[in-house]
Amino acid sequence: MRYAIQAQGLAKHYGETRALDGVDLEVPQGRLLGVLGPNGAGKTTAVRILATLLRPDGGRAQVGGFDVVKQAHQVRSLIGLTGQYAAVDETLTGVENLVMIGRLLDMTRADARRRAAELLERFDLTDAGGRATKTYSGGMRRRLDLAASLIGRPQVLFLDEPTTGLDPRSRTELWGVVRGLQNDGVTVLLTTQYLEEADQLADDIVVFDHGKVIAAGTSDELKATTGGQVLEVRPAETAHLDLVARVVGDILDLAPTVSGGVVRAGVRDPAVVPAIVRRLDDLGVIAAELSLRKSSLDEVFLALTGHAAEEKAQPAEVAA
Repeated sequence: MRYAIQAQGLAKHYGETRALDGVDLEVPQGRLLGVLGPNGAGKTTAVRILATLLRPDGGRAQVGGFDVVKQAHQVRSLIGLTGQYAAVDETLTGVENLVMIGRLLDMTRADARRRAAELLERFDLTDAGGRATKTYSGGMRRRLDLAASLIGRPQVLFLDEPTTGLDPRSRTELWGVVRGLQNDGVTVLLTTQYLEEADQLADDIVVFDHGKVIAAGTSDELKATTGGQVLEVRPAETAHLDLVARVVGDILDLAPTVSGGVVRAGVRDPAVVPAIVRRLDDLGVIAAELSLRKSSLDEVFLALTGHAAEEKAQPAEVAA
Protein backbone atom coordinates (compact mmCIF):
# COMPACT_ATOMS: atom_id res chain seq x y z
CA MET A 1 0.00 0.00 0.00
CA ARG A 2 1.31 3.46 -0.89
CA TYR A 3 0.96 6.17 1.73
CA ALA A 4 0.57 9.86 0.96
CA ILE A 5 1.28 10.81 4.60
CA GLN A 6 3.35 8.94 7.15
CA ALA A 7 4.47 10.11 10.58
CA GLN A 8 6.30 8.29 13.34
CA GLY A 9 6.70 9.59 16.86
CA LEU A 10 6.00 13.25 16.09
CA ALA A 11 6.67 15.46 19.11
CA LYS A 12 6.39 19.19 19.72
CA HIS A 13 6.83 20.94 23.04
CA TYR A 14 6.04 24.48 24.18
CA GLY A 15 7.78 24.80 27.51
CA GLU A 16 6.29 22.08 29.70
CA THR A 17 3.28 21.67 27.41
CA ARG A 18 3.47 18.69 25.08
CA ALA A 19 1.42 19.76 22.07
CA LEU A 20 2.38 16.50 20.34
CA ASP A 21 3.63 13.55 22.32
CA GLY A 22 4.71 10.73 19.99
CA VAL A 23 2.06 10.81 17.23
CA ASP A 24 1.96 8.15 14.51
CA LEU A 25 -0.14 8.65 11.37
CA GLU A 26 -0.60 6.81 8.07
CA VAL A 27 -2.86 8.02 5.26
CA PRO A 28 -3.08 5.87 2.10
CA GLN A 29 -3.16 7.70 -1.21
CA GLY A 30 -6.63 8.91 -2.17
CA ARG A 31 -8.12 8.47 1.31
CA LEU A 32 -9.56 11.05 3.71
CA LEU A 33 -8.31 10.87 7.27
CA GLY A 34 -10.42 12.63 9.88
CA VAL A 35 -8.45 13.88 12.90
CA LEU A 36 -10.76 14.47 15.85
CA GLY A 37 -10.08 16.24 19.10
CA PRO A 38 -10.91 19.30 21.18
CA ASN A 39 -9.06 22.60 20.88
CA GLY A 40 -5.59 22.14 22.31
CA ALA A 41 -5.42 18.42 21.47
CA GLY A 42 -2.58 18.92 18.97
CA LYS A 43 -4.45 18.72 15.66
CA THR A 44 -3.26 22.05 14.24
CA THR A 45 0.29 21.44 15.43
CA ALA A 46 0.34 18.17 13.50
CA VAL A 47 -0.96 19.90 10.37
CA ARG A 48 1.64 22.66 10.63
CA ILE A 49 4.44 20.11 10.87
CA LEU A 50 3.14 18.06 7.94
CA ALA A 51 2.71 21.25 5.88
CA THR A 52 6.35 22.26 6.65
CA LEU A 53 5.29 25.36 8.62
CA LEU A 54 6.69 24.04 11.89
CA ARG A 55 9.70 21.86 12.73
CA PRO A 56 9.05 18.90 15.02
CA ASP A 57 11.07 18.48 18.21
CA GLY A 58 11.09 14.73 17.70
CA GLY A 59 10.02 12.01 15.31
CA ARG A 60 9.82 12.20 11.53
CA ALA A 61 7.20 12.57 8.81
CA GLN A 62 6.91 12.16 5.06
CA VAL A 63 4.37 13.62 2.65
CA GLY A 64 4.34 12.18 -0.85
CA GLY A 65 7.51 10.27 0.03
CA PHE A 66 9.44 13.43 0.94
CA ASP A 67 10.75 14.28 4.40
CA VAL A 68 8.93 17.34 5.76
CA VAL A 69 12.13 18.77 7.27
CA LYS A 70 14.91 17.72 4.88
CA GLN A 71 12.84 18.01 1.69
CA ALA A 72 10.41 20.77 2.62
CA HIS A 73 10.49 22.37 -0.85
CA GLN A 74 9.38 19.15 -2.54
CA VAL A 75 6.62 18.69 0.02
CA ARG A 76 5.32 22.21 -0.59
CA SER A 77 5.06 21.52 -4.31
CA LEU A 78 2.65 18.64 -3.58
CA ILE A 79 0.30 20.09 -0.96
CA GLY A 80 -2.50 22.54 -0.41
CA LEU A 81 -3.57 23.98 2.95
CA THR A 82 -6.76 25.59 4.18
CA GLY A 83 -6.63 26.83 7.77
CA GLN A 84 -9.32 27.57 10.32
CA TYR A 85 -10.00 31.05 8.93
CA ALA A 86 -10.29 32.16 5.31
CA ALA A 87 -7.00 33.71 4.19
CA VAL A 88 -8.30 35.74 1.26
CA ASP A 89 -7.59 39.41 0.55
CA GLU A 90 -10.89 41.18 1.16
CA THR A 91 -10.00 44.13 -1.06
CA LEU A 92 -9.49 41.89 -4.11
CA THR A 93 -12.19 40.19 -6.14
CA GLY A 94 -12.56 36.43 -6.18
CA VAL A 95 -10.85 36.25 -9.57
CA GLU A 96 -8.00 38.50 -8.44
CA ASN A 97 -7.37 36.41 -5.34
CA LEU A 98 -7.06 33.20 -7.36
CA VAL A 99 -4.99 34.77 -10.13
CA MET A 100 -2.60 36.17 -7.53
CA ILE A 101 -2.07 32.68 -6.07
CA GLY A 102 -1.53 31.29 -9.55
CA ARG A 103 1.08 33.92 -10.33
CA LEU A 104 2.86 33.17 -7.05
CA LEU A 105 3.02 29.56 -8.25
CA ASP A 106 4.79 30.74 -11.43
CA MET A 107 1.80 30.27 -13.72
CA THR A 108 1.50 32.54 -16.72
CA ARG A 109 -1.21 35.16 -16.39
CA ALA A 110 -3.33 33.35 -18.98
CA ASP A 111 -2.97 29.99 -17.22
CA ALA A 112 -3.73 31.57 -13.84
CA ARG A 113 -6.91 33.20 -15.18
CA ARG A 114 -7.96 29.93 -16.84
CA ARG A 115 -7.43 27.97 -13.62
CA ALA A 116 -9.26 30.66 -11.60
CA ALA A 117 -12.27 30.42 -13.92
CA GLU A 118 -12.31 26.60 -13.58
CA LEU A 119 -12.28 26.76 -9.80
CA LEU A 120 -14.84 29.54 -9.52
CA GLU A 121 -17.21 27.43 -11.60
CA ARG A 122 -16.47 24.31 -9.59
CA PHE A 123 -17.16 26.08 -6.31
CA ASP A 124 -20.28 27.84 -7.60
CA LEU A 125 -18.66 31.28 -7.35
CA THR A 126 -18.61 32.35 -10.99
CA ASP A 127 -21.29 35.01 -10.55
CA ALA A 128 -19.43 36.45 -7.54
CA GLY A 129 -15.98 36.25 -9.11
CA GLY A 130 -15.90 39.95 -10.04
CA ARG A 131 -16.95 41.18 -6.59
CA ALA A 132 -14.66 42.17 -3.74
CA THR A 133 -14.45 39.28 -1.30
CA LYS A 134 -15.44 41.55 1.59
CA THR A 135 -18.97 41.28 0.17
CA TYR A 136 -18.92 37.46 0.37
CA SER A 137 -20.77 35.45 3.00
CA GLY A 138 -18.77 33.27 5.38
CA GLY A 139 -19.52 30.16 3.36
CA MET A 140 -18.48 31.83 0.11
CA ARG A 141 -15.17 32.95 1.64
CA ARG A 142 -14.45 29.43 2.84
CA ARG A 143 -15.15 28.05 -0.64
CA LEU A 144 -12.88 30.68 -2.21
CA ASP A 145 -10.18 29.88 0.34
CA LEU A 146 -10.44 26.20 -0.54
CA ALA A 147 -10.35 27.05 -4.23
CA ALA A 148 -7.12 29.00 -3.63
CA SER A 149 -5.53 25.93 -2.04
CA LEU A 150 -6.32 23.94 -5.20
CA ILE A 151 -4.79 26.34 -7.73
CA GLY A 152 -1.64 24.24 -7.96
CA ARG A 153 -3.54 20.92 -8.22
CA PRO A 154 -2.15 19.48 -4.97
CA GLN A 155 -1.87 15.74 -4.45
CA VAL A 156 -2.38 16.14 -0.70
CA LEU A 157 -4.72 18.65 0.91
CA PHE A 158 -4.72 19.67 4.57
CA LEU A 159 -8.04 21.04 5.84
CA ASP A 160 -7.64 22.39 9.35
CA GLU A 161 -11.15 22.81 10.80
CA PRO A 162 -12.43 24.28 7.51
CA THR A 163 -16.03 24.67 8.66
CA THR A 164 -15.29 26.58 11.88
CA GLY A 165 -17.89 29.35 12.31
CA LEU A 166 -20.04 28.32 9.36
CA ASP A 167 -23.81 27.99 9.55
CA PRO A 168 -25.26 24.49 8.95
CA ARG A 169 -26.13 25.21 5.30
CA SER A 170 -22.64 26.50 4.45
CA ARG A 171 -21.10 23.57 6.28
CA THR A 172 -23.15 21.11 4.24
CA GLU A 173 -22.15 22.88 1.01
CA LEU A 174 -18.49 22.61 1.94
CA TRP A 175 -18.93 18.92 2.69
CA GLY A 176 -20.11 18.50 -0.89
CA VAL A 177 -16.95 20.18 -2.14
CA VAL A 178 -14.76 17.89 -0.03
CA ARG A 179 -16.58 14.82 -1.34
CA GLY A 180 -15.80 16.04 -4.85
CA LEU A 181 -12.11 16.22 -3.98
CA GLN A 182 -12.26 12.65 -2.70
CA ASN A 183 -13.81 11.54 -5.97
CA ASP A 184 -10.91 13.21 -7.79
CA GLY A 185 -8.42 11.07 -5.86
CA VAL A 186 -6.96 13.87 -3.72
CA THR A 187 -5.60 12.66 -0.38
CA VAL A 188 -7.15 14.74 2.41
CA LEU A 189 -6.29 15.19 6.07
CA LEU A 190 -9.23 16.89 7.78
CA THR A 191 -9.08 18.13 11.35
CA THR A 192 -12.37 18.88 13.05
CA GLN A 193 -14.18 19.23 16.36
CA TYR A 194 -17.45 18.35 14.66
CA LEU A 195 -17.85 14.60 15.05
CA GLU A 196 -20.70 14.49 12.54
CA GLU A 197 -18.31 15.98 9.98
CA ALA A 198 -15.83 13.13 10.41
CA ASP A 199 -18.68 10.63 10.35
CA GLN A 200 -19.93 12.03 7.04
CA LEU A 201 -16.61 12.44 5.24
CA ALA A 202 -13.76 10.37 6.66
CA ASP A 203 -12.62 6.99 5.37
CA ASP A 204 -10.55 6.58 8.53
CA ILE A 205 -10.48 8.47 11.83
CA VAL A 206 -7.88 9.11 14.52
CA VAL A 207 -8.76 10.66 17.86
CA PHE A 208 -6.31 13.10 19.46
CA ASP A 209 -6.31 14.05 23.12
CA HIS A 210 -3.54 15.85 25.01
CA GLY A 211 -1.12 15.49 22.11
CA LYS A 212 -1.55 11.76 21.64
CA VAL A 213 -3.50 9.46 19.33
CA ILE A 214 -5.82 7.60 21.68
CA ALA A 215 -7.86 5.67 19.10
CA ALA A 216 -7.90 4.94 15.37
CA GLY A 217 -10.13 3.09 12.91
CA THR A 218 -13.15 3.52 10.69
CA SER A 219 -16.25 5.20 12.07
CA ASP A 220 -17.98 1.84 12.58
CA GLU A 221 -14.91 0.36 14.27
CA LEU A 222 -14.72 3.24 16.73
CA LYS A 223 -18.44 3.06 17.44
CA ALA A 224 -18.09 -0.63 18.23
CA THR A 225 -15.68 0.21 21.08
CA THR A 226 -18.51 1.67 23.18
CA GLY A 227 -20.70 -1.39 22.92
CA GLY A 228 -21.76 -0.98 19.31
CA GLN A 229 -25.37 0.07 20.02
CA VAL A 230 -27.24 2.38 22.35
CA LEU A 231 -30.63 1.67 23.92
CA GLU A 232 -32.86 4.68 24.52
CA VAL A 233 -36.06 4.48 26.53
CA ARG A 234 -38.41 7.42 27.13
CA PRO A 235 -41.22 6.52 29.56
CA ALA A 236 -44.64 7.98 28.90
CA GLU A 237 -44.63 9.31 32.46
CA THR A 238 -41.54 11.17 33.68
CA ALA A 239 -42.25 9.89 37.19
CA HIS A 240 -41.13 6.46 35.93
CA LEU A 241 -37.63 7.62 34.83
CA ASP A 242 -35.87 6.31 37.93
CA LEU A 243 -37.71 3.00 37.69
CA VAL A 244 -36.75 2.59 34.02
CA ALA A 245 -33.14 3.41 34.87
CA ARG A 246 -33.11 0.73 37.61
CA VAL A 247 -34.58 -1.89 35.24
CA VAL A 248 -32.11 -1.09 32.46
CA GLY A 249 -29.22 -1.01 34.93
CA ASP A 250 -30.17 -4.35 36.52
CA ILE A 251 -30.54 -6.21 33.24
CA LEU A 252 -27.48 -4.70 31.54
CA ASP A 253 -25.41 -4.70 34.75
CA LEU A 254 -24.25 -1.11 34.23
CA ALA A 255 -25.26 2.40 35.21
CA PRO A 256 -27.32 4.06 32.46
CA THR A 257 -27.42 7.81 31.90
CA VAL A 258 -30.59 9.83 32.36
CA SER A 259 -31.07 13.14 30.60
CA GLY A 260 -33.85 14.96 28.79
CA GLY A 261 -36.41 12.46 29.99
CA VAL A 262 -34.55 9.56 28.30
CA VAL A 263 -32.65 6.62 29.77
CA ARG A 264 -29.60 5.62 27.69
CA ALA A 265 -27.21 2.69 27.93
CA GLY A 266 -24.69 0.89 25.74
CA VAL A 267 -25.80 -2.54 24.60
CA ARG A 268 -23.50 -5.32 23.43
CA ASP A 269 -26.14 -8.02 23.02
CA PRO A 270 -29.43 -6.82 21.44
CA ALA A 271 -31.11 -9.99 22.74
CA VAL A 272 -31.46 -8.33 26.16
CA VAL A 273 -33.88 -5.70 24.83
CA PRO A 274 -36.98 -7.98 24.92
CA ALA A 275 -36.16 -8.79 28.56
CA ILE A 276 -36.16 -5.07 29.39
CA VAL A 277 -39.48 -4.60 27.61
CA ARG A 278 -41.04 -7.51 29.50
CA ARG A 279 -39.79 -6.25 32.87
CA LEU A 280 -41.18 -2.77 32.19
CA ASP A 281 -44.48 -4.27 31.10
CA ASP A 282 -44.69 -6.35 34.30
CA LEU A 283 -44.15 -3.12 36.28
CA GLY A 284 -46.85 -1.29 34.35
CA VAL A 285 -44.40 1.14 32.77
CA ILE A 286 -45.36 2.36 29.31
CA ALA A 287 -42.52 3.39 26.98
CA ALA A 288 -43.43 6.34 24.78
CA GLU A 289 -40.25 5.71 22.80
CA LEU A 290 -37.84 2.78 22.72
CA SER A 291 -35.03 2.51 20.20
CA LEU A 292 -31.77 0.67 19.60
CA ARG A 293 -29.22 2.52 17.47
CA LYS A 294 -25.52 2.64 16.71
CA SER A 295 -23.34 4.68 19.03
CA SER A 296 -22.54 8.17 17.77
CA LEU A 297 -18.99 9.45 17.47
CA ASP A 298 -19.86 11.93 20.23
CA GLU A 299 -20.51 8.98 22.57
CA VAL A 300 -17.31 7.30 21.39
CA PHE A 301 -15.28 10.43 22.13
CA LEU A 302 -16.87 10.83 25.55
CA ALA A 303 -16.16 7.18 26.39
CA LEU A 304 -12.54 7.45 25.24
CA THR A 305 -11.64 10.76 26.85
CA GLY A 306 -14.17 11.40 29.58
CA HIS A 307 -15.12 14.77 28.05
CA ALA A 308 -16.86 16.15 24.99
CA ALA A 309 -15.01 16.93 21.76
CA GLU A 310 -15.83 20.65 21.74
CA GLU A 311 -13.86 22.21 24.57
CA LYS A 312 -11.89 25.41 24.98
CA ALA A 313 -8.14 25.26 24.46
CA GLN A 314 -5.87 25.31 27.45
CA PRO A 315 -4.08 28.69 27.78
CA ALA A 316 -0.64 27.13 27.30
CA GLU A 317 -1.67 25.38 24.10
CA VAL A 318 -2.14 28.39 21.85
CA ALA A 319 -0.22 26.78 18.99
CA ALA A 320 -1.77 23.37 19.35
